[in-house]
Parts: sequence; C-alpha cells; structure tokens
Amino acid sequence: MTYLLDTHVWLWLLSDPERIRPDLLSELRDSRTRLLLSAASSWEIAIKWAVGRLPLPAPAASYVPSRMQRSSVEGLAVAHAHALQVAALPPYHRDPFDRLLIAQAQLEGLTLATADRVFGAYDVPVVRVGA
Repeated sequence: MTYLLDTHVWLWLLSDPERIRPDLLSELRDSRTRLLLSAASSWEIAIKWAVGRLPLPAPAASYVPSRMQRSSVEGLAVAHAHALQVAALPPYHRDPFDRLLIAQAQLEGLTLATADRVFGAYDVPVVRVGA
C-alpha cells in the first residue's frame, strides 16, 4: 500500500505516534508500505517553523530531509498539474496545503492518511489515522 501523509500525520509518526490508531501505525511502520510526503508539506512545515508556530529540534531545512530519510519517507514533488487540479476541487476545505494534497492524491491515485474529517468530502481515498 502507498500513502500520501498529511503533514500532521508525518509529524506524529516522528514525535507523537500514540495519536495514530495502533493498527494503522503498525502498517505505516511496515517496510512494505510506501510513504510519501508532499513538497507542499515541507513548505507548510517551513512556514510554520519560520513564524514560530511549529517548534522543531533543528531548522526545518535540515529537520525535514533528515527525518524523511530516517523514516523511509519519499518526497512527492508538486507538479503544475497538481497545482491546477486545485481549481477543480469543491470549496469544502479552505486550507491551501490540504487542497494541494487532495489534488495530488486524486491525480496520482494515492490514499491520503489524515485526521482531517473534511478530506472525506472529496473524491479521494482517505484513511483516518485516529479513532
């Protein structure tokens, strides 16, 4: 299985794994499961870290790539098609980072791992990480 991780899910995997359902946590940690982190998530993390809304033990520019490598998470680039797909999405969700993740999942045929209930309103496979 391949999952596109919502930003908070990846951060929880690193520092707060008890927030993830035990059965899903086991699957996410399984070496046969492919995990993807969007460049949009790196962008979101960098912005929140820079304005002091996301404390990290190292600068975002070093934290994200090093933790991606340690957690065997692959990067997913943002393509023009992904950005343009956002315009076709109904306005259920206003967060631009989340809208981009939804567009990427739609175009790439990925399942999104998230705690965000609004994702379920879109035409995209979603696995909820919490109870």
